[in-house]
Amino acid sequence: MLLNIYEVIYLLRPDIAEDKNLQLVRQYKNLIRSHGGKNVFIQHRGRRHLSYNINQYYDGIYVQINFAGNGHLVKLLEKSMKFNEWIIRYFSLKKYSNIV
Repeated sequence: MLLNIYEVIYLLRPDIAEDKNLQLVRQYKNLIRSHGGKNVFIQHRGRRHLSYNINQYYDGIYVQINFAGNGHLVKLLEKSMKFNEWIIRYFSLKKYSNIV
């Protein structure tokens, strides 16, 4: 089966509570695993100052997700992030193809 390696970085509003942040991480981890994603690795990159303001926010909390999956899974993940009120930006990157 052909799975691609993806990296998704999303930027959270700075006023999010820690428990809500962890809830979002669990939600996306479960979404990836339930749709056939493998090797899910999540890193909290912490709060950083933005070069320019986004929706009146000057800081944001960065979270990085690396996983093996297919394009359909990435579309589901992006759609979920698009309608989440706590996420102000997200970016998906296909790193390379991998045969698993």
